[in-house]
Amino acid sequence: MKYYVPLIAFISFLLPYSSHGEEVKVDRAMLGLFQPLPESVENPDNPFTEDKINLGRMLYFDKRLSADRTISCASCHHLESYGDNGARVPKGINGLTGDRNSPTVYNAALHISQFWDGREPDVEHQAMGPPLNGIEMGMKDGAHVESVLKTIPGYVELFGKVFPEDPDSITFENMGKAIGAFERKLLTPSPFDAFLKGDEDALTNEQKQGLNTFITTGCITCHNGAGVGGHMYQKVGLVSPWEPPLEDTGREKVTGNEADRFFLKVPSLRNITETGPYMHHGEVRDLREMVKKMAFHQLGREISDDDIKSIVVFLGALKGELPMEYIKEPELPADGPDTPKP
Repeated sequence: MKYYVPLIAFISFLLPYSSHGEEVKVDRAMLGLFQPLPESVENPDNPFTEDKINLGRMLYFDKRLSADRTISCASCHHLESYGDNGARVPKGINGLTGDRNSPTVYNAALHISQFWDGREPDVEHQAMGPPLNGIEMGMKDGAHVESVLKTIPGYVELFGKVFPEDPDSITFENMGKAIGAFERKLLTPSPFDAFLKGDEDALTNEQKQGLNTFITTGCITCHNGAGVGGHMYQKVGLVSPWEPPLEDTGREKVTGNEADRFFLKVPSLRNITETGPYMHHGEVRDLREMVKKMAFHQLGREISDDDIKSIVVFLGALKGELPMEYIKEPELPADGPDTPKP
């Protein structure tokens, strides 16, 4: 997998702005760095069907995929509150805590890879990670997950309907495919998308000026594309080492390559006003502080309080609409007589 570590290039021209109430203009030539959200993110190897999405939704909410029946995907990725859980790090089975912040699941299917360190290529593979994580959901292995699902009559019927070509339809991989299909439509179109499509009134003057500041500051170096981030890896502390010094070495843990030390996936900024605390360690709680730190450590710039405020106002335009009907918690299949109890 290639790494994109672009040189920091500052925009050398001023974008139009008036402090006297006139309309703020945005150079639409610069907006080619972004794309509006699609309606879904398709995977040719895992085509959508309504039944597959419905099955994935059930599995997403089902705590029986954890060793003590207390944790589901939804436990750490709350769909009604923008796809994270608001904690610095998540809690798993038996009250155990992880070491990285839970990123939002919304729009994640757009990303170059999954998890902060990019260790899985897509949401289908990501969905198979937490059930086997000893801190998160604690199942012994994929075969154990399959054995539990096979004791639930409703799932036996549903998996057979969704994967009729498989003699043994209940597999750990098919579980990941179903959850992945559900997650691929967890998208949150925002006012920024309407603006990208040509609606000049979709953003306020203040948000347009914030977008101009976002561009001229250099934030677009890493935060671009349909996700406004999520499309590349970058070193934390690219220009100035992070303070306090980082302990988590990021991508290096995955690749074993020292050159990858402190590299992580650049997070998407969509819904960023709703998904604090920030950073992979969840130690920054204020978005204004996060913007200031990013400008200094990643771009080598000390920006004014007014510019920070302006950028944060623009980031509010990335807050999208939640698909409330799509994310309603479903009724789950009942236990069978042999389903393990806690």
